[in-house]
Amino acid sequence: MAAGETQLYAKVSNKLKVRGPSLLLEPLLGMGFPVHTALKALAATGRKTAEEASDWLRCHRNDPSLDDPIPQEYALFLCPTGSLLEQLQEFWRESKRQCTKNRAHEIFPHITLCDFFTCEDHKVECLYEALKRAGDRVRGSFPLVVPLALHSSISYLGFFVSDSPADVIREFATTFAMEVAVLADCTVKPCAKQLHLTLAHKFYPHHQRTLEQLARAIQPGHSCQWTAVLYSRDMRFVHYQTLRALFQYKPQNEDELTLSPGDYIFVDPTQQEETSKGWVIGTSQRTGCRGFLPENYTEQANESDTWVKHRTYTFNMAMDLASRKDGEASSRRNGEPHPPQTPRDVSSIQALQATIARKSVLVVRHGERVDQIFGKSWLQQCSTPDGKYYRPDLNFPCSLPRRSSGIKDFENDPPLSSCGIFQSRIAGEALLDSGIRITSVFTSPALRCVQTAKHILEELKLEKTIKIRVEPGIFEWTKWESGKTTPTLMTLDELQEAGFNVSMDYRPAFSLASLMPAESYDEYVNRCAVSVGWITSIRPRDGKGLPRPPAPRPWGWAAPRGGGVLPRGWKLASFWTLGKPQPRPPPPQPTVSHRGLCSHRARGCHHPGGGGGGGPDSVTESRWDPGWQGQHKPLVSAP
Repeated sequence: MAAGETQLYAKVSNKLKVRGPSLLLEPLLGMGFPVHTALKALAATGRKTAEEASDWLRCHRNDPSLDDPIPQEYALFLCPTGSLLEQLQEFWRESKRQCTKNRAHEIFPHITLCDFFTCEDHKVECLYEALKRAGDRVRGSFPLVVPLALHSSISYLGFFVSDSPADVIREFATTFAMEVAVLADCTVKPCAKQLHLTLAHKFYPHHQRTLEQLARAIQPGHSCQWTAVLYSRDMRFVHYQTLRALFQYKPQNEDELTLSPGDYIFVDPTQQEETSKGWVIGTSQRTGCRGFLPENYTEQANESDTWVKHRTYTFNMAMDLASRKDGEASSRRNGEPHPPQTPRDVSSIQALQATIARKSVLVVRHGERVDQIFGKSWLQQCSTPDGKYYRPDLNFPCSLPRRSSGIKDFENDPPLSSCGIFQSRIAGEALLDSGIRITSVFTSPALRCVQTAKHILEELKLEKTIKIRVEPGIFEWTKWESGKTTPTLMTLDELQEAGFNVSMDYRPAFSLASLMPAESYDEYVNRCAVSVGWITSIRPRDGKGLPRPPAPRPWGWAAPRGGGVLPRGWKLASFWTLGKPQPRPPPPQPTVSHRGLCSHRARGCHHPGGGGGGGPDSVTESRWDPGWQGQHKPLVSAP
């Protein structure tokens, strides 16, 4: 090609580069957005469409940092696809289910090619060109198969790339870094460590064998099309905790965030000292606004969930097509045809439906507590100097049970208020009207939960025939308890003396002494999962002849977040009351009491996470009905 022709093609190429970004930028400028905010929106949405960028700008119209020149951080990863990716994703799921979450679960399966680096918003298009140039340069020499060797240590498990293919991949990363330096004037540091694909990192040592067994089921030699992917993230929230909203929340104060299911919130753990119990302060990724939000409207999200995918470069396209044909032929040769599915007869389907209907668990939250209405100093309002109880308000209970240690232990183990007793009774009345058959009752050892179970059973006319089984394993998250020790709870003898029909023969999954103060959230989830599994394995025999409770498991053991799985042989319904059930329900809304409207987080208000405490939140088959709390409405739950 002549020199003149080369210059001509270069001019055409440059024109395309200039016109490319303007196709996205011009519509935004036509809408009246400034150039710098339009470029910021394009970078934050991966430069996909002008519509996505305009939607981002509308959502961020109240973002106080919208005009700040804060660039995104970018990184390049080599990601598997196809059969290998499916196997890795299955390992991710099983390792998380069997061995709890570890550091590797925060990010998708990948090989890191470079560290995160910053790039100004108007130069992001240059990163895409650098990725294309680097990929084109090594495409011919990129290995058809990337050999992966499994490596395991006491805190790390992963695949390492052998030297020869690793050299080609490093050349690709180095070329990308050089092109970025030339085109975008950015400094990119290629990965200097041995190339690896992490499977598990910083896990409990006793999980190593289980993780190794799961990893050996992965066949890294399967056909895989490797893709280089350019991601970005918001550099301001690198070390923040990421939460995902589960429920919709409408602010009741100006300093609160609006939540929609699926929203991501960045929370700085070091800035939560001044927040009220049950609330956190964070920044919404969707709007950029900062404010308070109820913590139990959210769940923990992965670090990479908020990353934005920009561009990809795929290697081995031709090899993938050939291997796909070979795979189809191999499956035809070696696979056995599946027999045609025949419809089940009507009687078997009806029998299955009847069996499923019998496998029901009803979870009920306790009624309104006195401390949620009268504050943490409620005990001082109803006790004399010599330690005797009196009723200063009609919403206080008529009397308190006798405790060997005196009245002071009620401060951290408060009873139901009069309204809470009414809520419990009307819940029992609703259950009676619904025709649900209750055969077993399990309750947290908290007095409010035992009282709720008692009043529900009384309305069901079952208080004499069904004994209440006290299970410390379903006590609330001990991190919510004040102090460095768990509260002193009433013993079975004290409960029985106070008129509660508790089972003295029931052997719980956890003893009161085993409750650890200030346990982590994972420890709380594990404790609930073990307890739920134990409860659902018990047949309703009033505590007599019960099997031995499970042996204590290490806190690294995990089960699905929703609790234990119902065993096939378990056919009868049961219910139990929880201090704070799992999965967590939404926090109580402000409640109107005889003292007037209590707004949560008001100055001097001691209501955790809001006012009122509401009535029992009821769920059937793990579906929460948050509408009960704070509204004093009966709820009929049917399996």
